[in-house]
Amino acid sequence: MASCLLVHAQDSTLNSKIDSLLRRVEFLERQQAVIRQQQQNPLRDTVVVMTPPPPPAESPAMAHDEAEGDVQKGPKMHHDENLGYTRYRIGGYGEMLYTHRDYSYNRWAGDGVYRMSRSAVSIPRFVLAGDYSFSRWFKLGAEIEFEAGGVGTEWEQETGSGSENGELETEWEKGGEVAIEQFHLTVPFMRQLNLRMGHVIVPVGITNAHHEPVFFFGTSRPEGESYIIPNTWHETGIELFGEFGHGHSEFDYDLLLVNGLTVDGMDKYKYLGGAKQGLFEEDLFSCPALAARLDYKGVPGLRIGASYYWCSDAGKNSNYPHYYSSFKVPVRVFSADAQYINKWVTARANILHGNVGNTDKLTRATLGRTSKAYSGNVPVAKYGVSYGAEAGLNVGNFFNTKKPLRIYPFARYEYYNPQEKLDDALTSVGTVTDDRCQVSMWTFGVNWYALPYLVFKVDWSTHHVGTRKPFDWSSDYKSENDFSIAVAYTVWYSKK
Repeated sequence: MASCLLVHAQDSTLNSKIDSLLRRVEFLERQQAVIRQQQQNPLRDTVVVMTPPPPPAESPAMAHDEAEGDVQKGPKMHHDENLGYTRYRIGGYGEMLYTHRDYSYNRWAGDGVYRMSRSAVSIPRFVLAGDYSFSRWFKLGAEIEFEAGGVGTEWEQETGSGSENGELETEWEKGGEVAIEQFHLTVPFMRQLNLRMGHVIVPVGITNAHHEPVFFFGTSRPEGESYIIPNTWHETGIELFGEFGHGHSEFDYDLLLVNGLTVDGMDKYKYLGGAKQGLFEEDLFSCPALAARLDYKGVPGLRIGASYYWCSDAGKNSNYPHYYSSFKVPVRVFSADAQYINKWVTARANILHGNVGNTDKLTRATLGRTSKAYSGNVPVAKYGVSYGAEAGLNVGNFFNTKKPLRIYPFARYEYYNPQEKLDDALTSVGTVTDDRCQVSMWTFGVNWYALPYLVFKVDWSTHHVGTRKPFDWSSDYKSENDFSIAVAYTVWYSKK
């Protein structure tokens, strides 16, 4: 009997040691993931707090709860993690911009722009962000954006009986926007699987997935993607996300079900850029959309991502769906991007391709509308495309200073065309694309990171209109040249 009790006690001790070792292995794997993420994004300045594994717990269930950590995807404003705080944190990002242009306002008038000297200052965006931890299982995240210094135009659709039923009214206020970019509740189950509900970022394209101003070169966000898809793209729905694999086979993923784009905002000049709902107080969920993103991050400094968006019928999300009830308007967007960062070099590249179905019928239906809320700039193209690349060299490494200098001269090339290809049914009746939608663009400049979260930027960009060639100086349209200076930051102000 005594020997049996001794063997049982030895087994219990052995099991306890095994549990403790497993928890420590899991802790080291999580710590390695954080270090790898910091190598990929060395400019991020949030303090990472890694709690050592707890001592052996009395209950196996309790041990699982204590050892299981939040998904750790790096300290950015996407609220994907619980790093550096235990109860709350408050932060944000912002930009201040001066631009001098040598061209007139309207590319679409006559033969394009003419030479004109003009300058402007602006606050493109000021964003407040915060996270609050209710408990181990519930995390609240929010992000509010003040764009262009104020509140913009509001459209309201009257409801009820009488002559004003369905009528659109507008109130003109200060030219800008205040928008809730994120507002969601996260339930962190485990490293591999987490649930988020609410208003979330749609991580399609490189800019939407990494839109904070310290994470791209240049005084303004890369221009191409914003002419093809919404930017920043945020919708309401549910999201599953997490990471899986280890070492050289490590991945992040996001799966979303959100309210879909609407035909009401599709446009010949900005394709899907204005097709996000939000003009009214409610967003329609008549035809939700699916979105997915997968990032490979198994090599230090390297991230390779791909994303996909699909809405089976954007016509159902129109505020006047009867115009589009006799046909479907499917929307598909595919993007691929890559980033590599080491001590010397930062390089990024991306490609984005959009596809809208039945654009011939969509164009005719839009022409027949009488609503004044939408521009009705048609024809909407079947395909819209954007691609580009940028690279910077950290010349600060050439200087022998106590604190590392981060000074990046850089170059960026972009091509975009929201009218890359029209539907054959439109071209067969003589409809042609507008060459002025086709832009080949170069940007050259310098980013100086005075602090890891504070950057001063200066650049010069030139738009060559009506061509897809990177070095075409013989276009029928005048080039559009900008000189810009900006200050931007991304930081958590306070945390506990």
